[in-house]
Amino acid sequence: MKPALIAQELWHQLWLDYSHRVPYARIYETAISEAGGTVANDHIAFRSLALSIETAMGTVNLGIPHLEQVLDGLGYVQMGELSFPSQHLYARHYRHPQQDEFDLPKLFISELIVDQLPPEVRSPLETTVQSGLDIEGLLGCQSAIQDLRAMDTHPTDPHILVQRLKSLFVRPWMPPLRSHLETVNAVSQYGAWVLLHGYTVNHFTGYVNRQNTPAYPDIETTAQALRSRGVPMKAEIEGTAEVGLRQTATRAVQESVTVRSRPEGPFLQIPWTYAYYEIAQRFAIEPTPGHPQLFQGFLGPNAAQLFEMTRSQGSIHPG
Repeated sequence: MKPALIAQELWHQLWLDYSHRVPYARIYETAISEAGGTVANDHIAFRSLALSIETAMGTVNLGIPHLEQVLDGLGYVQMGELSFPSQHLYARHYRHPQQDEFDLPKLFISELIVDQLPPEVRSPLETTVQSGLDIEGLLGCQSAIQDLRAMDTHPTDPHILVQRLKSLFVRPWMPPLRSHLETVNAVSQYGAWVLLHGYTVNHFTGYVNRQNTPAYPDIETTAQALRSRGVPMKAEIEGTAEVGLRQTATRAVQESVTVRSRPEGPFLQIPWTYAYYEIAQRFAIEPTPGHPQLFQGFLGPNAAQLFEMTRSQGSIHPG
């Protein structure tokens, strides 16, 4: 089975989990389908921590390289990078060479540069990850990645392999202490989000260009359709046609998440943000005069604004 087909099924499985948790994605799907259009995904975003820790299996880098292992096996290629100094974030984006043939989304993976944070924030981040890391789970992920890379010479059941690869996209450490979560959130809402959600999908993205319905010809009409169906939307649309990309998003859904009151427990449930659903419209640009092509990349200012969509005022919520 081709890696592209494995990728196709893996992203579908993650979509099923994500859309169950983010009803706004299902509302978008319904609106486009009822108008006779097509639902396509422009990109999927994941978050991580640029943090290397020593374990029984050696040094583990939990940032972008952790996820790149599976992307490499699936055939994805890095296409660019972005830095966000004020948020202490760095990101890379990827495309698959068979993107159009297999209808594969682009990927946007970011990481929080933990070493740039103040010691009082860095310490709870490192403590949460180091003390509660699921080594057995990481070993299982490594085994799945090895089997993915060896598919040509050692065929394996693709459906089982997809389920094993899917286990990478979870939080691989224990729930954080509530006090640690709130300390991190005060400086980096992104860091608090990753402590809670790990490598779970941050967002999927409805691709306006592929909607193929006169009812919703652009991002404005699409966003208004969601508003009219009761979906809370970001007020602004980021970007312009001239730079090649316009993006907006729903508000992030809030969930009941698990935290610990003390290292040994008990566990508590508190409300916190999970994910939003993004919509994007791409435009032709002319990197070479007279040779227009559809912009396939990402824009720093747009992404910087969208990172903030998961901000939570978690410390004011009652336990």
